[in-house]
Amino acid sequence: MRERLILRNLKLTDEQAVDIAVEEGIIAAISKPWSGHGNVEYDGTGLYVSSGWIDLHVHAFPELDPYGDEIDEIGVRQGVVTIVDAGSCGADRIAELAASGSRARTNLLAFLNISSIGLSRIDELSDLAWIDAKKTIQAARQHPDFIVGLKARISRSVVGDNGIEPLRLARSLSDATELPIMVHIGSGPPDIEDIVPLLRKRDIITHYLNGKKNNLFDAEGSPLPVLTDAIRRDVRLDVGHGTASFSFAVAEAAKRHGIAPDTISSDIYRGNRLKGPVYSLANVMTKFLALGYPLGEVVAAVTVRAAEWLGKPALGRIHEGEAANLTLFKVADRSASLVDSEGAERIADKWIEPKGVVVNGAFMSC
Repeated sequence: MRERLILRNLKLTDEQAVDIAVEEGIIAAISKPWSGHGNVEYDGTGLYVSSGWIDLHVHAFPELDPYGDEIDEIGVRQGVVTIVDAGSCGADRIAELAASGSRARTNLLAFLNISSIGLSRIDELSDLAWIDAKKTIQAARQHPDFIVGLKARISRSVVGDNGIEPLRLARSLSDATELPIMVHIGSGPPDIEDIVPLLRKRDIITHYLNGKKNNLFDAEGSPLPVLTDAIRRDVRLDVGHGTASFSFAVAEAAKRHGIAPDTISSDIYRGNRLKGPVYSLANVMTKFLALGYPLGEVVAAVTVRAAEWLGKPALGRIHEGEAANLTLFKVADRSASLVDSEGAERIADKWIEPKGVVVNGAFMSC
């Protein structure tokens, strides 16, 4: 007998009521609530459904400290169907990360750190000898379906005395591999005005809402010209909340100037999952609801737009005939505190709470 899963009484972010039938891992039907039956049924009354959430910036190599965690702990158990490891591994260990992804329930992709040693230490770009072009290019060619881009952490504590040179080398590696770059920004030097002009279409600035002195907004909250120029070049803006890289004040300034995130991501790992301020992708999404972004726009930033950047548009939509990757979630009415990376507090009156996922056709509760 063919397995038939029916998810009942759900609603899309536009409030349209739907039932979804899944057969053999494929979405078989999307309709208004109906009387069809399945051998597995789930009543989702009061829940929303979207395509499966995608977190474009996580750290999912548990052996690394402090930046590591278990794949499924930051994936399906938190309502996230697909996670993208953001440079935990360079060429030396990327094969290990790919192998661990094959054993997980969560879909795993990765950015390849331009430093061959990856995050085995937190100053991985302080010695240019660790940027081994031959090994990096070879790794990218060996894992074309797993590696989606290159990662370069361009901040003072990472690059040491090397300044902007690691990013110049990353640009050369990008040309050689035809992969875009995700650039981590933080404390300078290098100065933000030297970093951003080196970025091109489809490159990503992660941590774009950080509150450090070397950020993308001036003292009055206006965007720097290098930021507006980058947006015109179609450089993408990613949240990458993390332990130290999201400021409510900067996010409010960005919203006033119409500079919304292309993608909302968590930069989650064990420490900031258990002790905050990240906790989960849902918590970060809730912060954007509290900032005044509509639910549909918040969800699009972890589904449609993330999937489009990955070149996997099917991951960002709910269509009959395609693999079933879904997130079921509630928007709860409750008042509680949200805290950013600087300890600033905002009070939210609505919270996004994941309740279940369908990953490649298989259902599990969160």
